[in-house]
Amino acid sequence: MSASILIIAEHDGAALGIGTAKCVACAATVPQAEITIVVCASDASAVARQAAALQGVSRVLTVEHPIHAHPLAAAIAPQIAALAGPYTHVLGPSSTFGKDVMPRIAALLDTAQVSDIMAVEGPHRFRRPIYAGNAIVTVAVPEDTKVVGTVRTASFHAAAAGGTAPIEKVDAPVEPPQHTRFVSTSAATSDRPDLQTAARVISGGRALGSAEAFQMLYQLADKLGAAVGASRAAVDAGYAPNELQVGQTGKIIAPDLYVAVGISGAIQHLTGIKDARTIVAINKDPEAPIFEVADLGLVGDLFEIVPQIEQLL
Repeated sequence: MSASILIIAEHDGAALGIGTAKCVACAATVPQAEITIVVCASDASAVARQAAALQGVSRVLTVEHPIHAHPLAAAIAPQIAALAGPYTHVLGPSSTFGKDVMPRIAALLDTAQVSDIMAVEGPHRFRRPIYAGNAIVTVAVPEDTKVVGTVRTASFHAAAAGGTAPIEKVDAPVEPPQHTRFVSTSAATSDRPDLQTAARVISGGRALGSAEAFQMLYQLADKLGAAVGASRAAVDAGYAPNELQVGQTGKIIAPDLYVAVGISGAIQHLTGIKDARTIVAINKDPEAPIFEVADLGLVGDLFEIVPQIEQLL
């Protein structure tokens, strides 16, 4: 039996989020999958064209309404739930957006959500991490139940471009609720790559000792064209802002290169970087847990090593 999969597009109104392309890659591993992407926006044309260009996508639906000028889960969820009838699966990225909207959709469809899908074993069997990534569990959804799930984007490569799926404008059969409205967005701005999608990331830990010392990492990141991250200990100590936190309670990332500077490697932090392609650790403690997962390790004083690396670059 074929699987009809509806993916909720994450976007900023102009550009399609990389998490959507990774959802497509996940959906493509479901046997006999027919993949549809739905774009909710005030003007969906640009985002829809990008979605239609992803390989493996059969068609793109657009739901246009002024309330979708800014993504509001309370507005998106009832419309998606109303459109979900003919689909066997409804998927979204396991991002801030996905974690906001997908549980609402699951509740409206009266089904349990499968969170952080990292592998597909069948149309209704999925693997996901538990216990901060220390164990992997296989979850089976009853075959007569609609699958609603979030995709662990760090576990998949983005679907490539090259598709030519048709784009269809649809009207959701329910009006979005008016009890929720957009007020404002407050976000840090930076010229560096986005931490969630960067190919290179340099993170600092509590061993840096101060916010001023963190400037070393910013300088090194600029040389490498890298994003900057931080451990929870560094964030809690006030050395780095909260949006830079990497780990179980921060961002889950999968860069090509991850450099951990002065980070001991608590399991909660390792959960956030386990899918990185190459991990480099710099720490003065040769027994630090980070060295157990690092591909390259350098034991020494970070205040001597980091400036030397910057000079070499």
